[in-house]
Amino acid sequence: MNSILEISGLRKSYGPLEVIKGVDLSMKPGEVVSIIGSSGSGKTTLLRCINLLEEFQGGDIRIDGQLIGYKTSDGKRISLPERERAKNRALTGMAFQQFNLFPHMTALGNVTLGLRKTRGMGKDEAISVAEKWLERVGMSQRKNHYPIQLSGGQQQRVAIARAIAMNPKLMLFDEVTSALDPELVNEVLNVIQDLANDGMTMLLVTHEMRFAYQVSSKVIFMEHGVIAEEGDPKEMFHSPKSQRLAEFLGKSKFQ
Repeated sequence: MNSILEISGLRKSYGPLEVIKGVDLSMKPGEVVSIIGSSGSGKTTLLRCINLLEEFQGGDIRIDGQLIGYKTSDGKRISLPERERAKNRALTGMAFQQFNLFPHMTALGNVTLGLRKTRGMGKDEAISVAEKWLERVGMSQRKNHYPIQLSGGQQQRVAIARAIAMNPKLMLFDEVTSALDPELVNEVLNVIQDLANDGMTMLLVTHEMRFAYQVSSKVIFMEHGVIAEEGDPKEMFHSPKSQRLAEFLGKSKFQ
C-alpha cells in the first residue's frame, strides 16, 4: 500500500533557530497517528509545514505521491507560486486550536464557502455536501446558527465539518480541544473517534493522552524538533524505551 504522507529529512528554521531537525514520517491510508510532546517540541510547526502554512528549508513532503511546496530546477530549490501551493494545500484539511469561523456566516455558510470558492461547486451541491458533514458531526440542527450562538465545542465541530467537506487526502488536527472548557472536550473527541472508525487518515497533535492511546494506530513523541520515539500505542504508553518519554507520560494525565 502506498503512503498517503511521506516526509523525509524535514528541516524548518526561524532565523538561526532550527525547530524541526530532520524529521522522517510515513503514513498509510486509514492510519491515525498522534503526535505528543512538550510545548516547543515542534509538533504544531510540523503540521503547519505539511499544510504549507510555514516554509521549510530542507527535506521533502509528499502527499499521495505528490511533492508539495517547491520544485527543483538546476539543483536549486524553488518555492512554488501561491496558486500551485494552494492546490497542494487542498490535499490536506486542518482544524486548529482556534476555530477561525467567519462570524458573519452561519454554520452552513462557513462550510459551503470553501466548496463554492475553491471547489467550484454550485450553490445546491455545496449545500448538500455541507449538510451531510454537519449532520456527520452532530450539527445539522444548528446549521443556521451563527458562531456567537454556538458553544466552543459546537464551533469546533463546525470547523471540522468545514475541513473534511473539502475531501482532503489527509486531515490534520492541531490541539483542537485545547481552547475548550473541560466539559466540552469529549463532544469533539467523539467526532474525531467516529471519523477514525470510518477510516479517515488523520495526523493529530494532542495533549489528551488517553484519547491518543485509544484512537491511534501509531504514536509519535517529539522532543527538541526530532522524533524521539514512535511506535504502537500500547508499547509507547506502557513500555516507553526512553527515560524522557517515561517522565513526560508520568506528568500527563495518562494512567
